[in-house]
Amino acid sequence: MIQVFTGSWALFLGMFMLMIGNGLQGTLLGVRGEYEGFSTLSMSLIMSAYFGGFLLSSRMAPQMIRRVGHVRVFAALGSTISAVLILYPALTEPWAWIIGRAVIGFCFCGVYVTAESWLNNAATNENRGKALSLYMIVQMAGIVAAQYIVTLGDINGFILFIVPSVLVSLAFAPILLSIKPTPAFDTTKRMSLKDLIAASPLACVGMFLLGGVYAAQFGMSAVYGARAGLSIGQISLMVSVIYVAALVLQYPIGWLSDRMDRRLLILGLAAVGGLGGAVAIFLDSYIVILFSAAIMGGTSNPLYALLIAYANDYLEHEDMAAASGGLLFINGVGAIAGPLIVGWAMDWVGPKGFWIYVAALMCGLAIYAAWRMTRRRTVTAVSDMVSYAPITASATPVAAELAQEVYIETDLEEQATEGAGG
Repeated sequence: MIQVFTGSWALFLGMFMLMIGNGLQGTLLGVRGEYEGFSTLSMSLIMSAYFGGFLLSSRMAPQMIRRVGHVRVFAALGSTISAVLILYPALTEPWAWIIGRAVIGFCFCGVYVTAESWLNNAATNENRGKALSLYMIVQMAGIVAAQYIVTLGDINGFILFIVPSVLVSLAFAPILLSIKPTPAFDTTKRMSLKDLIAASPLACVGMFLLGGVYAAQFGMSAVYGARAGLSIGQISLMVSVIYVAALVLQYPIGWLSDRMDRRLLILGLAAVGGLGGAVAIFLDSYIVILFSAAIMGGTSNPLYALLIAYANDYLEHEDMAAASGGLLFINGVGAIAGPLIVGWAMDWVGPKGFWIYVAALMCGLAIYAAWRMTRRRTVTAVSDMVSYAPITASATPVAAELAQEVYIETDLEEQATEGAGG
């Protein structure tokens, strides 16, 4: 891991700073919107716009890179992000924030696509899995660090919006000065949604539901905290707990997933996530909120990678990248709808509507997983299952393809080892 970091330290440092900027703007808008008197519907539309822009960019960014190159796309999108972050406090109107969030989502996805293609190009067969793991750790660490910075300034002023703008601007310097442009990558062949659903209905339904949960934790958790009357420090700690738990539990759950029936693990994690949300509905305590936030983050984020691994169990190696791209699209559609439904739930029953929504989606996934277990036989042996690789809901198709290479390389190595042993 240290060798991987030293070989691509500029890329990881830049991504860390970028994730601080992204983590800051999400929490800042959620809290500042409450102080500005924005309605819950307005905040829902603002948060949903990010995922709409992100989903659109996941389709368009590769075309932009092929047309003008990595460096130009990277620099153009980065400067746009920096400008929008400055404009937020200057244009405190819902319509302006909706447009800004859509643009930010589009730009961040394009930046991720570019950075991940550089990462993939720099990685070798021997360290690709470690590079992907370190990339995900850096992403989580940046979001967590952002929550601490939120507590250091006045949420009603300009400084906290200037800080992420400066960080984003500075993030591009080490990357652009140390990394050579890579050739434009070829887009993987696509798999139709019909074929994808036929291959793994559980993975498709699970990805849609998890998209809603991810949108709630990334886009609406700060809105919930503001509506619930939590202080800035309490909101920041709650959001941090979500991502720390996701990071801590990612690898133990991945280890388990390679050694048992993945449907049982999906069912168990979803049920625990639903129970965690239910606890916060009935027990009104900040400690309980932190506990439920940890359960939500610690189950939903590993479930994302787990569902991709489960779908791959029923696919040929050459179809895995195309399938993962389709699953990311389904997840994005769920993420767009998520903030709108959460906002409606909080208007209907108050702040606890946030936890009702999370609990409903996670319990729904558990119930569907239990039903699917009665409809299809599992992979007959652990040796027939593909390997789990860490990937989060903020990943782009490029990171998904990188994960597929990890899956395939690991599986081929294991098969070769078994063949030599036999």
